[in-house]
Amino acid sequence: MQTSDKLLLLRNKMVELGIDACIIPSGDPHLSEYPSQHWKIREWLSAFTGSAGTLVVTSEEAGLWTDSRYFLQAEDELDTQSITLFKEGEKGVPQYTEWLCEVLMPGSRVAVNGATVSVSLLRKITRELRKEQI
Repeated sequence: MQTSDKLLLLRNKMVELGIDACIIPSGDPHLSEYPSQHWKIREWLSAFTGSAGTLVVTSEEAGLWTDSRYFLQAEDELDTQSITLFKEGEKGVPQYTEWLCEVLMPGSRVAVNGATVSVSLLRKITRELRKEQI
C-alpha cells in the first residue's frame, strides 16, 4: 500500500470523526525511543523509519518534523508528493504547532493519541493551539 493510500484511509476516518488534523509522534505508552512494531504508527503511515519524528496530517496536507540526524534518511524514505519534510532547527522552519495554527481555522479539532505523548507535551500542544482557538 502506498503512502498516499494510507493517508487517504486516515483522512477518511478523520472526516468520519470530525477531526481536522492528527498529530502522530514516534512514541508508545512508555515514551520509548524504539517502540515495538505495534506502536510504529508514524512509520507505517509515512514510511519514515527513523526513531525520531512527528507526522502531522490535515485534510489537505501532511508534514513530517525530524531533527538533523535524520534529514537525509527522511529525504530518501518519504513520498514527497504526499508528505512535506520539515527540518527541525533550520531557519524559517515552523514547529508543527505553529504550522497547524497557520493551516487550520479557529474551531478546528486536532487529535493526538494521549497514550503516545507525555502529559507535559500534551499540555504544550493544547496551550499553543488554544492561542488560535484550535
